[in-house]
Amino acid sequence: MSIDTNASPATASAILLKAAETAATVSIWIVLSAGVIVFNKYILSVYGFPFPIALTMIHMSFCSMLAFVLVRVAKVVPAASMSKETYVQKVTRVAALFALSLWCSNSAYLYLSVAFIQMLKAMSPVVVFAISCAVGIETYSHAMMANMAVITLGVMIASYGELNFNAFGFLVQCVAIVAESFRIVSVQILLGKSNLKLNSITTLYYVSPACFVFLTVPFVFLELPKLAHGLEITHSVHASAGILLGNAFTAFLLNVAIYLLIGRTSALSLNVAGVVKDWILIGISALIFEAPVTTTQIIGYLIAFGGVCYYNYAKLTAQQKAAVETTQASVELKEPLAPGKGDTQA
Repeated sequence: MSIDTNASPATASAILLKAAETAATVSIWIVLSAGVIVFNKYILSVYGFPFPIALTMIHMSFCSMLAFVLVRVAKVVPAASMSKETYVQKVTRVAALFALSLWCSNSAYLYLSVAFIQMLKAMSPVVVFAISCAVGIETYSHAMMANMAVITLGVMIASYGELNFNAFGFLVQCVAIVAESFRIVSVQILLGKSNLKLNSITTLYYVSPACFVFLTVPFVFLELPKLAHGLEITHSVHASAGILLGNAFTAFLLNVAIYLLIGRTSALSLNVAGVVKDWILIGISALIFEAPVTTTQIIGYLIAFGGVCYYNYAKLTAQQKAAVETTQASVELKEPLAPGKGDTQA
């Protein structure tokens, strides 16, 4: 009894310490995730650097170099075992979709408010579900389809309530959502079959250089001519370099936070943190960038928000059920036959 009494405070302290550590890491992730989005919006729309492709390429090159240092020089993060054939045939496909997603999502900041963009992103589960059903990695169900309809309805109401609606910006953000959804499904199909596991740092190491290469094509035709002809920028080159590098470093820190977060918290905690981040961004957009958020938008987003929460809950429940079934099957295979059921006792 005395052992249990002495162990209890230590156990409680360990639990509290782990909870505090997890809360701190999640909080840092929320701040950095929201910070990157607000920083990008500021640079592209307020600061005077309206070049989303160039900004994305700066992110990719800077993050690639720092990821190289962590993976190959410092060897803090282990590299993945990958053949050249796997990289060319699978990773480059994911990189192409990632490049398109980043290009379009950053371009949308030129035309839409941060708040409205976050509301539109609620459509992501709908697109992912549709693509997954089409390629056969997700099972169709009427209940899930009804939930997707609820999310779509909520986003439509939020779009209807947007005062500064821009059709081109809306289209660009929709392309970003579709490209990101295809990327998510491609990761499951292409990398999953190869049993290739990439964390946020190794993803930067392997994917970012290919993203940079893909982005050079639209950059040469769309943005380089404007930069070459000396399009007026509101700040000096030195100040611009500092701001842009600071923005890229913030993006890299976000990936480090994601790397540290994996294994320290549950999928449910991450989903809740993502929801908190979205609401924070909506508030920041209204306060800092003075973007109007109407009551109609809030109602629409609440409807979509409820659908997304149910989707996350359903996915998490299904994953937990599958994990339990797998564990039980493994135990049954390893469990020896009990006496009297085929075996004889000597």
